[in-house]
Amino acid sequence: MSLLRDRMLKYDAARNTRAAGIYPYFREIQSDQDTEVIINGKKVLMFGSNAYLGLTNHPKVKEAAIDAVKKYGTGMAGSRFLNGTLDIHVNLERKLAKFAGKEDALIYSTGFSVNEGVVGCVTGREDYIIWDELDHASIIEGSRTSFSTKLKFRHNDMASLEKQLQKCEPDKVKLIVIDGVFSMEGDVVNLPDIVKLAKKYNANVMIDEAHGIGVMGRNYNGRGVHDHFGLTDDVDMVMGTFSKSLASIGGFIAGDEVTIDYLRHNSRPYIFSASITPAATAAADAALEILISEPERVKNLWDLTHYALDGFRSMNCEIGHTSTPIIPLFIRDNAKTFMITKRLFEEGVFVNPVVSPAVSPNDTLIRFSLMATHTKEQIDRALDKIKKVFDEMDVFAHTKA
Repeated sequence: MSLLRDRMLKYDAARNTRAAGIYPYFREIQSDQDTEVIINGKKVLMFGSNAYLGLTNHPKVKEAAIDAVKKYGTGMAGSRFLNGTLDIHVNLERKLAKFAGKEDALIYSTGFSVNEGVVGCVTGREDYIIWDELDHASIIEGSRTSFSTKLKFRHNDMASLEKQLQKCEPDKVKLIVIDGVFSMEGDVVNLPDIVKLAKKYNANVMIDEAHGIGVMGRNYNGRGVHDHFGLTDDVDMVMGTFSKSLASIGGFIAGDEVTIDYLRHNSRPYIFSASITPAATAAADAALEILISEPERVKNLWDLTHYALDGFRSMNCEIGHTSTPIIPLFIRDNAKTFMITKRLFEEGVFVNPVVSPAVSPNDTLIRFSLMATHTKEQIDRALDKIKKVFDEMDVFAHTKA
Protein backbone atom coordinates (compact mmCIF):
# COMPACT_ATOMS: atom_id res chain seq x y z
CA MET A 1 0.00 0.00 0.00
CA SER A 2 1.32 3.45 -0.87
CA LEU A 3 2.05 5.91 1.90
CA LEU A 4 -0.41 8.38 0.38
CA ARG A 5 -3.26 5.88 0.25
CA ASP A 6 -2.46 4.77 3.79
CA ARG A 7 -2.77 8.34 4.96
CA MET A 8 -6.05 8.83 3.07
CA LEU A 9 -7.52 5.72 4.70
CA LYS A 10 -7.05 7.29 8.11
CA TYR A 11 -9.80 9.75 7.21
CA ASP A 12 -12.90 7.89 8.33
CA ALA A 13 -15.42 10.62 9.25
CA ALA A 14 -17.42 10.28 6.02
CA ARG A 15 -17.30 6.46 6.14
CA ASN A 16 -18.56 6.46 9.71
CA THR A 17 -21.52 8.75 9.02
CA ARG A 18 -22.41 6.73 5.91
CA ALA A 19 -22.30 3.53 7.96
CA ALA A 20 -24.57 5.14 10.56
CA GLY A 21 -27.04 6.12 7.82
CA ILE A 22 -26.83 9.85 8.63
CA TYR A 23 -24.51 11.12 5.89
CA PRO A 24 -26.03 14.50 4.83
CA TYR A 25 -23.88 15.66 1.92
CA PHE A 26 -24.06 15.59 -1.89
CA ARG A 27 -27.82 15.09 -2.01
CA GLU A 28 -28.69 15.01 -5.72
CA ILE A 29 -31.23 17.67 -6.68
CA GLN A 30 -33.29 16.85 -9.77
CA SER A 31 -34.94 20.25 -10.29
CA ASP A 32 -34.12 23.93 -10.34
CA GLN A 33 -32.91 25.73 -7.19
CA ASP A 34 -36.27 26.97 -5.92
CA THR A 35 -38.16 27.17 -2.62
CA GLU A 36 -39.06 23.53 -3.23
CA VAL A 37 -36.75 21.04 -4.93
CA ILE A 38 -37.01 17.42 -6.01
CA ILE A 39 -34.59 14.85 -4.56
CA ASN A 40 -34.99 11.14 -5.31
CA GLY A 41 -38.36 11.98 -6.84
CA LYS A 42 -39.55 13.59 -3.61
CA LYS A 43 -40.48 17.26 -3.26
CA VAL A 44 -38.89 18.94 -0.23
CA LEU A 45 -38.84 22.49 1.11
CA MET A 46 -35.49 24.14 0.37
CA PHE A 47 -34.14 26.05 3.36
CA GLY A 48 -30.50 25.33 2.62
CA SER A 49 -29.87 27.63 -0.35
CA ASN A 50 -27.88 30.87 -0.63
CA ALA A 51 -30.14 32.18 -3.42
CA TYR A 52 -31.43 34.96 -1.18
CA LEU A 53 -33.40 36.75 -3.89
CA GLY A 54 -34.70 33.59 -5.55
CA LEU A 55 -33.33 34.54 -8.96
CA THR A 56 -31.73 31.28 -10.13
CA ASN A 57 -34.78 30.39 -12.18
CA HIS A 58 -35.92 33.92 -13.08
CA PRO A 59 -36.85 34.06 -16.78
CA LYS A 60 -34.69 37.13 -17.48
CA VAL A 61 -31.65 35.53 -15.87
CA LYS A 62 -32.06 32.29 -17.81
CA GLU A 63 -32.72 34.11 -21.08
CA ALA A 64 -29.59 36.23 -20.61
CA ALA A 65 -27.47 33.10 -20.07
CA ILE A 66 -28.95 31.39 -23.14
CA ASP A 67 -28.44 34.46 -25.34
CA ALA A 68 -24.82 34.74 -24.19
CA VAL A 69 -24.12 31.13 -25.15
CA LYS A 70 -25.67 31.70 -28.57
CA LYS A 71 -23.47 34.74 -29.18
CA TYR A 72 -20.20 33.86 -27.42
CA GLY A 73 -20.23 30.08 -27.03
CA THR A 74 -19.83 28.05 -23.86
CA GLY A 75 -16.34 29.01 -22.70
CA MET A 76 -13.36 31.29 -23.19
CA ALA A 77 -10.54 28.70 -23.53
CA GLY A 78 -8.15 30.97 -21.70
CA SER A 79 -7.64 33.54 -18.97
CA ARG A 80 -8.86 37.12 -18.89
CA PHE A 81 -5.22 38.15 -19.07
CA LEU A 82 -4.81 36.69 -22.57
CA ASN A 83 -7.68 35.67 -24.85
CA GLY A 84 -10.50 35.46 -22.30
CA THR A 85 -11.85 39.02 -22.02
CA LEU A 86 -15.24 39.80 -23.54
CA ASP A 87 -17.05 43.09 -23.79
CA ILE A 88 -19.69 41.73 -21.37
CA HIS A 89 -16.96 41.12 -18.77
CA VAL A 90 -15.86 44.74 -18.93
CA ASN A 91 -19.41 46.07 -18.94
CA LEU A 92 -20.30 44.03 -15.86
CA GLU A 93 -17.18 45.22 -14.06
CA ARG A 94 -18.23 48.83 -14.66
CA LYS A 95 -21.71 48.12 -13.28
CA LEU A 96 -20.28 46.35 -10.23
CA ALA A 97 -17.90 49.21 -9.46
CA LYS A 98 -20.79 51.66 -9.53
CA PHE A 99 -22.98 49.32 -7.49
CA ALA A 100 -20.27 48.92 -4.83
CA GLY A 101 -19.51 52.65 -4.80
CA LYS A 102 -15.93 52.23 -6.01
CA GLU A 103 -13.83 53.39 -8.97
CA ASP A 104 -13.19 50.00 -10.56
CA ALA A 105 -13.90 46.29 -10.21
CA LEU A 106 -12.39 42.99 -11.30
CA ILE A 107 -14.29 39.74 -11.96
CA TYR A 108 -12.87 36.38 -10.89
CA SER A 109 -14.12 32.95 -11.93
CA THR A 110 -15.24 32.02 -8.39
CA GLY A 111 -15.88 33.85 -5.15
CA PHE A 112 -13.29 31.69 -3.38
CA SER A 113 -10.60 32.74 -5.83
CA VAL A 114 -11.38 36.43 -5.20
CA ASN A 115 -10.39 36.20 -1.56
CA GLU A 116 -7.54 33.83 -2.32
CA GLY A 117 -6.27 36.12 -5.05
CA VAL A 118 -6.68 39.46 -3.28
CA VAL A 119 -5.75 38.73 0.34
CA GLY A 120 -2.66 36.85 -0.75
CA CYS A 121 -1.53 39.55 -3.16
CA VAL A 122 -1.89 43.07 -1.80
CA THR A 123 0.40 42.90 1.24
CA GLY A 124 4.12 42.16 1.47
CA ARG A 125 6.56 40.40 3.79
CA GLU A 126 6.76 43.23 6.30
CA ASP A 127 3.01 43.90 6.34
CA TYR A 128 0.07 42.49 8.31
CA ILE A 129 -3.19 40.68 7.55
CA ILE A 130 -5.67 40.85 10.43
CA TRP A 131 -8.78 38.68 10.30
CA ASP A 132 -11.83 37.71 12.34
CA GLU A 133 -11.67 34.14 13.65
CA LEU A 134 -15.02 33.36 11.96
CA ASP A 135 -14.04 34.71 8.53
CA HIS A 136 -14.77 32.48 5.54
CA ALA A 137 -12.28 29.75 4.65
CA SER A 138 -11.35 31.56 1.43
CA ILE A 139 -10.04 34.52 3.42
CA ILE A 140 -7.98 32.22 5.60
CA GLU A 141 -6.68 30.40 2.53
CA GLY A 142 -5.76 33.71 0.92
CA SER A 143 -3.82 34.78 3.99
CA ARG A 144 -1.89 31.51 3.91
CA THR A 145 -0.51 32.35 0.47
CA SER A 146 0.85 35.66 1.73
CA PHE A 147 4.25 36.21 3.32
CA SER A 148 2.74 38.85 5.60
CA THR A 149 2.32 38.40 9.34
CA LYS A 150 -1.15 37.02 10.10
CA LEU A 151 -3.02 38.13 13.20
CA LYS A 152 -6.40 36.71 14.24
CA PHE A 153 -8.87 38.52 16.53
CA ARG A 154 -11.83 37.13 18.45
CA HIS A 155 -15.14 37.26 16.64
CA ASN A 156 -16.52 40.80 16.47
CA ASP A 157 -14.41 41.67 19.53
CA MET A 158 -13.06 45.18 19.15
CA ALA A 159 -10.75 44.97 22.17
CA SER A 160 -9.16 41.88 20.63
CA LEU A 161 -8.81 43.65 17.27
CA GLU A 162 -7.17 46.68 18.85
CA LYS A 163 -4.74 44.47 20.73
CA GLN A 164 -3.66 42.93 17.41
CA LEU A 165 -3.36 46.33 15.74
CA GLN A 166 -1.10 47.46 18.57
CA LYS A 167 1.33 44.68 17.66
CA CYS A 168 1.82 46.10 14.15
CA GLU A 169 4.61 48.44 13.12
CA PRO A 170 3.04 51.86 12.42
CA ASP A 171 4.68 52.36 9.03
CA LYS A 172 3.65 48.99 7.55
CA VAL A 173 0.48 48.08 5.65
CA LYS A 174 -2.21 46.63 7.92
CA LEU A 175 -5.13 44.98 6.11
CA ILE A 176 -8.20 44.12 8.19
CA VAL A 177 -10.27 41.52 6.33
CA ILE A 178 -13.78 40.74 7.56
CA ASP A 179 -17.02 39.11 6.49
CA GLY A 180 -19.94 41.53 6.28
CA VAL A 181 -22.51 38.88 7.19
CA PHE A 182 -20.99 35.78 8.74
CA SER A 183 -22.10 32.81 6.68
CA MET A 184 -22.90 30.30 9.42
CA GLU A 185 -23.93 32.43 12.40
CA GLY A 186 -25.84 35.06 10.39
CA ASP A 187 -24.62 37.99 12.50
CA VAL A 188 -23.35 41.27 11.07
CA VAL A 189 -19.83 42.62 11.46
CA ASN A 190 -19.30 45.61 13.74
CA LEU A 191 -18.10 47.69 10.82
CA PRO A 192 -18.47 51.16 12.43
CA ASP A 193 -16.04 50.31 15.23
CA ILE A 194 -13.68 48.48 12.87
CA VAL A 195 -13.51 51.60 10.70
CA LYS A 196 -12.76 53.73 13.78
CA LEU A 197 -9.89 51.44 14.76
CA ALA A 198 -8.63 51.33 11.18
CA LYS A 199 -8.42 55.12 11.15
CA LYS A 200 -6.76 55.21 14.57
CA TYR A 201 -4.03 52.77 13.50
CA ASN A 202 -3.81 53.76 9.82
CA ALA A 203 -5.06 50.37 8.62
CA ASN A 204 -7.02 49.38 5.53
CA VAL A 205 -10.32 47.48 5.45
CA MET A 206 -11.52 44.82 3.02
CA ILE A 207 -15.08 43.52 3.47
CA ASP A 208 -16.44 40.26 2.09
CA GLU A 209 -20.04 40.94 1.03
CA ALA A 210 -20.79 37.43 -0.23
CA HIS A 211 -23.81 37.19 2.07
CA GLY A 212 -24.45 40.93 2.25
CA ILE A 213 -25.20 41.71 -1.38
CA GLY A 214 -28.90 41.32 -2.08
CA VAL A 215 -29.58 41.32 1.65
CA MET A 216 -28.16 44.38 3.42
CA GLY A 217 -28.21 48.04 2.40
CA ARG A 218 -30.12 51.25 2.97
CA ASN A 219 -33.65 51.49 1.57
CA TYR A 220 -33.48 47.81 0.60
CA ASN A 221 -30.88 48.51 -2.09
CA GLY A 222 -28.99 45.27 -1.42
CA ARG A 223 -25.57 46.86 -1.80
CA GLY A 224 -24.22 45.25 1.35
CA VAL A 225 -23.11 45.93 4.90
CA HIS A 226 -20.79 48.79 3.94
CA ASP A 227 -23.78 50.64 2.48
CA HIS A 228 -26.04 49.63 5.40
CA PHE A 229 -23.73 51.52 7.77
CA GLY A 230 -23.03 54.36 5.32
CA LEU A 231 -19.32 53.52 5.32
CA THR A 232 -18.61 52.85 1.65
CA ASP A 233 -15.95 55.56 1.46
CA ASP A 234 -14.24 54.19 4.60
CA VAL A 235 -13.86 50.66 3.23
CA ASP A 236 -10.96 50.20 0.81
CA MET A 237 -12.10 47.04 -0.97
CA VAL A 238 -15.50 45.40 -1.38
CA MET A 239 -15.65 41.72 -2.32
CA GLY A 240 -18.78 40.01 -3.61
CA THR A 241 -19.92 36.75 -5.14
CA PHE A 242 -22.35 35.83 -7.92
CA SER A 243 -23.31 32.46 -6.45
CA LYS A 244 -25.77 33.77 -3.86
CA SER A 245 -28.09 36.68 -4.63
CA LEU A 246 -26.77 37.11 -8.17
CA ALA A 247 -27.82 33.63 -9.30
CA SER A 248 -24.63 32.62 -11.10
CA ILE A 249 -21.03 31.61 -10.37
CA GLY A 250 -18.04 33.90 -9.96
CA GLY A 251 -17.06 36.88 -7.86
CA PHE A 252 -15.55 40.35 -7.89
CA ILE A 253 -13.41 42.80 -6.00
CA ALA A 254 -14.10 46.54 -6.14
CA GLY A 255 -11.79 49.34 -5.04
CA ASP A 256 -9.80 52.31 -6.31
CA GLU A 257 -8.39 52.20 -9.83
CA VAL A 258 -4.77 51.81 -8.71
CA THR A 259 -5.46 48.79 -6.50
CA ILE A 260 -7.64 47.06 -9.08
CA ASP A 261 -5.07 47.61 -11.82
CA TYR A 262 -2.39 46.14 -9.56
CA LEU A 263 -4.53 43.05 -8.97
CA ARG A 264 -5.29 42.80 -12.68
CA HIS A 265 -1.58 42.30 -13.34
CA ASN A 266 -0.41 40.49 -10.19
CA SER A 267 -3.19 38.33 -8.72
CA ARG A 268 -2.23 34.78 -9.64
CA PRO A 269 -5.68 33.13 -9.24
CA TYR A 270 -7.00 35.79 -11.62
CA ILE A 271 -4.19 35.65 -14.18
CA PHE A 272 -3.84 31.87 -14.26
CA SER A 273 -7.50 30.82 -14.12
CA ALA A 274 -9.78 30.40 -17.10
CA SER A 275 -12.15 33.30 -17.63
CA ILE A 276 -15.67 33.24 -16.21
CA THR A 277 -18.02 31.83 -18.85
CA PRO A 278 -20.26 33.99 -21.04
CA ALA A 279 -23.40 32.39 -19.57
CA ALA A 280 -22.30 33.01 -15.97
CA THR A 281 -21.38 36.60 -16.78
CA ALA A 282 -24.66 37.38 -18.48
CA ALA A 283 -26.69 35.69 -15.74
CA ALA A 284 -24.96 37.73 -13.02
CA ASP A 285 -25.48 40.92 -15.05
CA ALA A 286 -29.20 40.20 -15.43
CA ALA A 287 -29.57 39.37 -11.74
CA LEU A 288 -27.79 42.59 -10.79
CA GLU A 289 -30.21 44.58 -12.94
CA ILE A 290 -33.17 42.90 -11.22
CA LEU A 291 -31.68 43.60 -7.79
CA ILE A 292 -31.23 47.28 -8.63
CA SER A 293 -34.67 47.72 -10.20
CA GLU A 294 -36.71 45.66 -7.73
CA PRO A 295 -35.90 46.65 -4.12
CA GLU A 296 -39.22 45.11 -3.13
CA ARG A 297 -37.53 41.71 -3.43
CA VAL A 298 -35.09 42.66 -0.67
CA LYS A 299 -37.92 44.09 1.42
CA ASN A 300 -39.88 40.85 1.10
CA LEU A 301 -36.80 38.89 2.13
CA TRP A 302 -36.63 40.96 5.31
CA ASP A 303 -40.34 40.59 6.01
CA LEU A 304 -39.91 36.82 5.81
CA THR A 305 -36.76 36.96 7.92
CA HIS A 306 -38.51 38.78 10.77
CA TYR A 307 -41.43 36.34 10.50
CA ALA A 308 -39.14 33.30 10.74
CA LEU A 309 -37.02 34.77 13.54
CA ASP A 310 -40.16 35.44 15.59
CA GLY A 311 -41.26 31.86 14.97
CA PHE A 312 -37.97 30.35 16.11
CA ARG A 313 -37.86 32.58 19.19
CA SER A 314 -41.40 31.57 20.14
CA MET A 315 -40.30 27.92 19.91
CA ASN A 316 -37.40 28.69 22.27
CA CYS A 317 -34.77 27.76 19.66
CA GLU A 318 -31.24 28.90 20.32
CA ILE A 319 -30.40 31.13 17.34
CA GLY A 320 -27.42 33.12 18.62
CA HIS A 321 -26.91 36.70 17.46
CA THR A 322 -28.30 36.41 13.96
CA SER A 323 -30.29 39.28 12.51
CA THR A 324 -30.27 38.19 8.87
CA PRO A 325 -31.87 35.54 6.57
CA ILE A 326 -29.17 33.13 7.81
CA ILE A 327 -30.62 31.55 10.94
CA PRO A 328 -28.44 29.13 12.95
CA LEU A 329 -30.28 26.57 15.06
CA PHE A 330 -27.70 25.46 17.59
CA ILE A 331 -27.68 21.74 18.41
CA ARG A 332 -24.26 21.52 20.09
CA ASP A 333 -23.72 17.86 19.31
CA ASN A 334 -22.15 16.45 16.14
CA ALA A 335 -24.06 13.17 15.90
CA LYS A 336 -27.37 14.75 16.89
CA THR A 337 -26.90 17.45 14.24
CA PHE A 338 -26.53 14.76 11.55
CA MET A 339 -29.52 12.81 12.85
CA ILE A 340 -31.72 15.91 12.94
CA THR A 341 -30.72 16.79 9.38
CA LYS A 342 -31.75 13.30 8.27
CA ARG A 343 -35.06 13.42 10.15
CA LEU A 344 -35.95 16.85 8.78
CA PHE A 345 -35.25 15.62 5.27
CA GLU A 346 -37.55 12.68 5.90
CA GLU A 347 -40.17 15.22 6.99
CA GLY A 348 -39.66 17.18 3.76
CA VAL A 349 -37.34 19.98 4.91
CA PHE A 350 -33.87 20.47 3.40
CA VAL A 351 -31.44 22.22 5.77
CA ASN A 352 -27.66 22.17 6.10
CA PRO A 353 -25.69 20.71 9.03
CA VAL A 354 -22.64 22.60 10.26
CA VAL A 355 -20.38 20.41 12.35
CA SER A 356 -16.77 20.18 13.50
CA PRO A 357 -14.18 20.88 12.27
CA ALA A 358 -16.04 23.74 10.55
CA VAL A 359 -17.16 24.80 14.03
CA SER A 360 -16.33 23.65 17.55
CA PRO A 361 -18.11 20.41 18.53
CA ASN A 362 -19.95 22.50 21.13
CA ASP A 363 -21.19 24.92 18.46
CA THR A 364 -22.68 22.54 15.88
CA LEU A 365 -25.82 23.85 14.26
CA ILE A 366 -28.47 23.52 11.59
CA ARG A 367 -28.25 26.37 9.07
CA PHE A 368 -31.71 27.56 8.01
CA SER A 369 -31.67 30.18 5.23
CA LEU A 370 -34.39 32.12 3.48
CA MET A 371 -35.18 33.28 -0.04
CA ALA A 372 -37.32 36.25 -1.03
CA THR A 373 -39.54 33.82 -2.94
CA HIS A 374 -40.45 31.70 0.09
CA THR A 375 -43.98 32.05 1.41
CA LYS A 376 -45.08 32.36 5.02
CA GLU A 377 -47.03 29.15 4.55
CA GLN A 378 -43.79 27.36 3.60
CA ILE A 379 -42.05 28.82 6.64
CA ASP A 380 -44.91 27.69 8.88
CA ARG A 381 -44.66 24.16 7.48
CA ALA A 382 -40.92 24.13 8.13
CA LEU A 383 -41.35 25.47 11.66
CA ASP A 384 -43.89 22.75 12.45
CA LYS A 385 -41.55 20.04 11.18
CA ILE A 386 -38.57 21.49 13.03
CA LYS A 387 -40.50 21.62 16.29
CA LYS A 388 -41.60 18.02 15.80
CA VAL A 389 -38.07 16.76 15.17
CA PHE A 390 -36.50 18.94 17.88
CA ASP A 391 -39.00 17.56 20.39
CA GLU A 392 -38.16 14.01 19.29
CA MET A 393 -34.44 14.68 19.72
CA ASP A 394 -34.82 16.63 22.99
CA VAL A 395 -33.07 19.68 21.52
CA PHE A 396 -34.95 22.13 23.73
CA ALA A 397 -33.69 20.59 26.98
CA HIS A 398 -30.57 22.76 27.29
CA THR A 399 -32.43 25.97 26.34
CA LYS A 400 -35.00 25.36 29.09
CA ALA A 401 -32.43 24.53 31.76
